[in-house]
Amino acid sequence: MYGSDAIHYPQDEMNTVLVPVTSGCIYNKCTFCSMYKDEKYHEVPLQDIEKQLMNMDIYTDKIFLVGSDPMSIGFEKMKQLLDMVHLHLPYCARVGSYAAVRSIFKYSVEELSILHDAGLRLLYIGFETGRDDILKMMNKGHTVEQAIQQAKKLNEARLPFNTIIMYGIAGEGESVDNAIATAKMVNQFRTEKFITMNLVIMEGSRLRDMVRDHIYIPSGREERLVEIKTLLENLEPEQPMLFDTTHPTNLVRMFGRLPDERRRLLREIRNHIGVHGN
Repeated sequence: MYGSDAIHYPQDEMNTVLVPVTSGCIYNKCTFCSMYKDEKYHEVPLQDIEKQLMNMDIYTDKIFLVGSDPMSIGFEKMKQLLDMVHLHLPYCARVGSYAAVRSIFKYSVEELSILHDAGLRLLYIGFETGRDDILKMMNKGHTVEQAIQQAKKLNEARLPFNTIIMYGIAGEGESVDNAIATAKMVNQFRTEKFITMNLVIMEGSRLRDMVRDHIYIPSGREERLVEIKTLLENLEPEQPMLFDTTHPTNLVRMFGRLPDERRRLLREIRNHIGVHGN
């Protein structure tokens, strides 16, 4: 029934048991994305999810909820789902999921705290950028201030999350400013990991049309590398945070902890930039 749907998950969850929760994208309006363009959104019935859980290894220790934004199903259904996980997989210590800033709006701090205590222990959230003009151009459906508010809500609920940003998203000539603004946004909340993705102009996306019509000019390779360098220079986490550029889209592969390994990471990125980036 769901076997023909595209499956997307973070590379950190490659060895995690996947449990489909939604198909397609409930929003499906981002300018840069065409991943779910031809898929109709629907939620997997809870009884179908329970059947899958009942047939899994009882010693499964972690699962990842599959879908563009499983948190879109709302508190009641998510709580039921987590209770089913606890019932059928008593050794499962962590449930992870993608989440959009838009979907976090649906939940109160108390509800998020309840979900955390019920086993939801890690979210992956696409913040993309810290500039409102770029968020509007990319039709993300949230503002910088709203992103900060929802991140702080998760912090208050003690629900850990990874922050995903996209360098190159601001276009030619805007990378340094975008990096500074994005770092300023992320410095205002606590996140477990800062994950970078390199903007890819997807076939079938509105952004592809904008490039064709010369409305949007993508930044070049060196400018994007300078953007990573600028992020490293401006991120000031209040608690240790992992910095991860190992996603396949990235121009360089780096991994380290901020602030402790900032100097090493900066040396690495400068080696990639060359003399023009120093």
